[in-house]
Amino acid sequence: MLYKSLMLLSRLVRCLPYDALLFIGKILGNLYYLLIKKQRQRAIQQMMPALNVSEAEAKVIVRASFVNLARNVLDILYMPNLNKNNLSEYIEIDHLERMKDALAEGHGVVVLTGHVGTWEWLSASFTLNDLPVTAIAKLQPNAEYSRVLDDLRATINVEIFNRGTSELLAAGRALKKGKILGFLADQDGGPGGAFIEFLGKTASTPMGPAVFARKFRSPVLPAFILRQPNGRHKVVIGEVMRYEDNGNTDEDLYKFTEKMTRILEKIIRENPTQWLWFQKRWNTPPEMQNKNKHHGKTKIIRNEE
Repeated sequence: MLYKSLMLLSRLVRCLPYDALLFIGKILGNLYYLLIKKQRQRAIQQMMPALNVSEAEAKVIVRASFVNLARNVLDILYMPNLNKNNLSEYIEIDHLERMKDALAEGHGVVVLTGHVGTWEWLSASFTLNDLPVTAIAKLQPNAEYSRVLDDLRATINVEIFNRGTSELLAAGRALKKGKILGFLADQDGGPGGAFIEFLGKTASTPMGPAVFARKFRSPVLPAFILRQPNGRHKVVIGEVMRYEDNGNTDEDLYKFTEKMTRILEKIIRENPTQWLWFQKRWNTPPEMQNKNKHHGKTKIIRNEE
């Protein structure tokens, strides 16, 4: 029943002009900010030390982030409307040639990204330019939500590997076949992550992008989708990054993960209204580190910028 209701909602949303969708998102985002106290307070408390802003300033930024989140959700429901012919009406892509050049090397491409902007549309910007995209996704608590997301993603030809299955083997095969493998690398990495300072506080950081880049000799490209003042989107593709083998796997993986973390951090600081500030990014304290599970150093690299 939930699946059918959400898919019906998607069909209704797709009948609306996109500007009307942006207006509705603004209303829903403000309501969400007012009604969802727990997530609002967590976002404010996490933002204040991270950006060194006052509570009043944090409230303004968090409210705007809730509006962007509501618009992102509507964007996902609207996603089946995207196609090759109308993509440029919604998304501008900066340096697409960097992705094409990296794919031409034949080792696949690891895409470094995060919960910034409408990240589901980042995949569309590539698939609708005939580039093969795969991603590892976290299953939703409700199976019907996961089914809706997977069916909407299928409309833009994204291949999804769900966590808790054989996703690592499937992701490795995707890179071997020369495909894009996307990583949302701004999530809590659990006890097996690398403990690195992120936005001013030690956080367990996923090492997947570094591990896959090393194992499959894949180039890494930072790529983020940012909502513009007019409500449309711009995809920013950074310069290619490569795993450097200096003879110490633990240290090399850690340093590469730290380098990628700094890029994520910079994007968030520059676009604070477009990140999910209420996510439990700092959920795993350093004392919970599982030192036998990953190739990571126990030291903490601090941001000196």
